[in-house]
Amino acid sequence: MRLIVGLGNPGRSYAANRHNAGFLVVKNLAARQKVTLKQDSRCASLTGKFKFCQEEVLLALPLTFMNLSGQAVKALAKKYKIALSDLLVVCDDLDLEFGRLRLRASGSSGGHNGVESIIEHLGGKEFARLRIGIGRPAHYQDAADYVLEDFSKKEKTEIEEICNEATECCLVWIREGTAKCMNAFNKRSKLNEEV
Repeated sequence: MRLIVGLGNPGRSYAANRHNAGFLVVKNLAARQKVTLKQDSRCASLTGKFKFCQEEVLLALPLTFMNLSGQAVKALAKKYKIALSDLLVVCDDLDLEFGRLRLRASGSSGGHNGVESIIEHLGGKEFARLRIGIGRPAHYQDAADYVLEDFSKKEKTEIEEICNEATECCLVWIREGTAKCMNAFNKRSKLNEEV
């Protein structure tokens, strides 16, 4: 079984925040695969399953809030016997320009508290992560405030296409694995190429 986890904060007030890019992508993937995400209180997550290319896939949105994401992911990995190599974490990234996607097979948290929590709770870094670029704030703005703001009006017009591209990335990861997926998606996003 593969596990794809979108990172974000639960609740209506956070729904359109930049920090919830991971939630948006996994919700988009769930909608495309006609998966209903239901609460799994034992794993403190919304979860749903589907089959794709003979692979069983579990989607999850932790309800623990971003900085405690590892608690939910550890519970999911234990319940469903998920190996690190079968985990893909989708999250926002301040260090990537808005709309750019970057997939990595493993590595550090890059300063992302949700990813750091997952590394700590799983005891390893050898899981794939798909980062969604949200760009850096203006020099005078605090990064913590910036990620908890809603996407700008201009960004909102583009986020659907970004989520669609990231959803395609997730499906290629399931079908073809991390290396081929990296070759296909670690480039400028279609949005930025058109500018």
